[in-house]
Amino acid sequence: MSTQGKVVVVCLSATEGGTTREVSEAVATAGAGLEGDRYCTVDASPETQLTLIQAEAIDEFNQVFSTDLPVAAFRRNVITRGVDLNALEGSMFSVGEVRLRGVELCEPCAYLQNLLEIPGLVKQLTHKGGLRCEILGGGSIRAGDIIRISD
Repeated sequence: MSTQGKVVVVCLSATEGGTTREVSEAVATAGAGLEGDRYCTVDASPETQLTLIQAEAIDEFNQVFSTDLPVAAFRRNVITRGVDLNALEGSMFSVGEVRLRGVELCEPCAYLQNLLEIPGLVKQLTHKGGLRCEILGGGSIRAGDIIRISD
């Protein structure tokens, strides 16, 4: 396995449409999601269990729109740096001790665009909105965790 990036922030939202908050640690449960997150349920659909987004995409977004939105505003669970998440679609990898499978790109939606009141958000984040993942093996995820891609 080779090191490909790291976790910079972990976020959870307890309710649909609720505030997304930064947390020091999230516990991932295989087949369910992140404990305390709105999508965590027994036998959750693979594409709802965990989402990632690149900090580089958020930085670019803030630069293009002259904003300073915090990473939690983008409503993803794990913010990464130094890894091409699009390349992980269909791949197995680890985030810290948690084993994941990249299911599909997490394309932006009109809901987020309307919530943040930024016309053009969907267009700017298309193919940069992150990755939806299935949790294959549970554990904790923390800022600083290394992302390892399976060879």
